[in-house]
Amino acid sequence: MPVASFQFNPRLRIPLLFAAILLIVVIPFLLLRAAEDRIRASEALVAHTLEVEATVQLLNAAVRNIEAATLERALGARAPILEERLDYSSTVIRPTLDRLEELTRDAPEQQVRVGILRQSITQRIDQVGRLLRADGGIDGDELQRLAEHFPVQEPIAAMVKAERELLAERMETAAAARRQSNWLSFGTLAAQILLLVGLATLAIRDADRRSRAEAESQRANRRSAAVLDTVREPIVLVDGALGIVMHNAAFSELFGIAGSARGRNLADVGNGAWSDEETLRRLRDVGSRGRELWDFELVQKTADGLERTMLVNARLMELPDSEESVTLVTASDVSLQKASEAHIRDLNRQLAGKIDQVSDVNRELEAFSYSVSHDLRAPLRHIAGFADKLRRHLGDGIDDKGEHYLTVIGGSARRMSELIDDLLVYSRLGRSALRLQAVDMQSLVEETRAMLDSTVAADAPGHHVQWTIGAMPVLVADENMLRQLWGNLMGNAVKYSMKSEPARVTVEHARDEAGDHVFTVRDNGAGFDMAYAGKLFGVFQRLHSPSEFSGTGIGLASAKRVVTRHNGRIWAEAEPGNGATFHFTLPANLDLSTGKSTA
Repeated sequence: MPVASFQFNPRLRIPLLFAAILLIVVIPFLLLRAAEDRIRASEALVAHTLEVEATVQLLNAAVRNIEAATLERALGARAPILEERLDYSSTVIRPTLDRLEELTRDAPEQQVRVGILRQSITQRIDQVGRLLRADGGIDGDELQRLAEHFPVQEPIAAMVKAERELLAERMETAAAARRQSNWLSFGTLAAQILLLVGLATLAIRDADRRSRAEAESQRANRRSAAVLDTVREPIVLVDGALGIVMHNAAFSELFGIAGSARGRNLADVGNGAWSDEETLRRLRDVGSRGRELWDFELVQKTADGLERTMLVNARLMELPDSEESVTLVTASDVSLQKASEAHIRDLNRQLAGKIDQVSDVNRELEAFSYSVSHDLRAPLRHIAGFADKLRRHLGDGIDDKGEHYLTVIGGSARRMSELIDDLLVYSRLGRSALRLQAVDMQSLVEETRAMLDSTVAADAPGHHVQWTIGAMPVLVADENMLRQLWGNLMGNAVKYSMKSEPARVTVEHARDEAGDHVFTVRDNGAGFDMAYAGKLFGVFQRLHSPSEFSGTGIGLASAKRVVTRHNGRIWAEAEPGNGATFHFTLPANLDLSTGKSTA
């Protein structure tokens, strides 16, 4: 896509230049002046704080001089020397206190300390003078009492501490002002350099802008021509009279045009390939009325002598270098697509024939199922019935071998009947259409549990089954098929855990990463060897002998068929003696919120 370039209005360049100078030169100068003023003010405050601290220290030295002279007097020093030192200190102390009071006028807390200090020093000097004039003199205890009654060092220490804290704060302020001034100086320098670079760049850009624009225009034209020739679909631009303005290489190749056909009429190229009156009329309507032509099917004989089916599309287009509009015409070869459609129609006809054959086979299977359901049941009933009658006829005269024979005959007949019933169920699960409706899986599981509890209570009164059933969803599925599925899986869990006391059966539901429903039935029964798991869901496949656990070997095959019909999958995990776990999934599109299934 073209890159838009920003261009200055020539009339705005001088005002923008003055604005930039004002922004980069004048304003930073004013800011630097303000920063320097802040630095000088901060340094003055620092000097003021240092002067206060020096005055305090001078006062402290004078007080200590008085204390030392007084102590010397107590130790027997000559009185004239002591009086000279006291006079000197008194002469220094009072002006120093006045100066200190003047310097701390901006700090009320310090003014309070100066007042306390003035009072303590004055009273201490007066007491020292009074004691010196007395005949008794001064001893160490008297000096200690004076220090306690008129404290001096504590106020001095407090003033020094306060001034040092203030000094640290003012020095930090001065340092911050200097750092700001330095950063502002560097920023101003960088901005001025950037301004000079920007002005130079604008000057250079303005000098070569036209040459670059011309070069870019030429490159764009060459690029457009290259793209147009690269497209393998024939493209041609025609004016209102269907005169050719431009075409690509694919158009020349397909319609046998040597060189450029610019200026020639479209109907005159391609040996009459574009001479169809209906096509020409539609193209004129596009150019004159602004209409669009979409997927107009046209059979053309091209330069290679083949008849091709072309889909012609046309729309009005404006040229960037002209005020006139042209019609953009594209022709797409759909001959292979047409041939594929014809082949698909043939395959559909063949498929319809196969469907008829499958329908015939299904009808034959239905007839066979009817025969199995009715014709085979009568002989089985006769075998079982007459075996029972023979047992009653022989009565007590039957020996053990005869009783064994009759028991085998009756049991085999019943097993054959169960096998026929399971086969009919398996066949019906594969042939019947899905009857989709809202199915409460919780209700189905509870219903199956109640039925199995009744069966266990009748067949094995002493056996106990502990059920753990999780929350189940409501899905859109075939309710009868899912009832058969739960009956097979939960029935197997109960059957193969008959030798475990108590039997523990767990039914759970979860969602996998794809959002599909995952159902689990787990028991603590006999289990099986995973080496034979591949045979588990086949018809008549059993991993335990009939004498150990009853069954026909069709239940899990029926369960797999139900899950497969609902676009799910089923698998098992087990270990001999440690129970088995069966998992099956149902897709997320069976949720009640979707209301549909892809089955």
